[in-house]
Amino acid sequence: MPPGRPPGYPSRVRRAHLTIDGMTAVHAVRAVYTAFAGVPGVRLAEVQLGGATVEHDGTVTRAMLAEAVALAGCTLVAVREERALPLL
Repeated sequence: MPPGRPPGYPSRVRRAHLTIDGMTAVHAVRAVYTAFAGVPGVRLAEVQLGGATVEHDGTVTRAMLAEAVALAGCTLVAVREERALPLL
């Protein structure tokens, strides 16, 4: 949990929409999905050809996402971040 938040207070959830180059087959989609599993703070990843949507706890940086994508043999082209509202 980020410092400064009281116990029991939900952490901020962020959603990143990624544009990814080099994913041309299903095996690349699986490789990117698996790479996101190794990024601390990632809660959910939905990966499809050409892009992904990643929900994280707010501690994940663009560099961390780019490194995971590169590990899978692809290139992170663009990231659009937004705050995800928690379900009550």
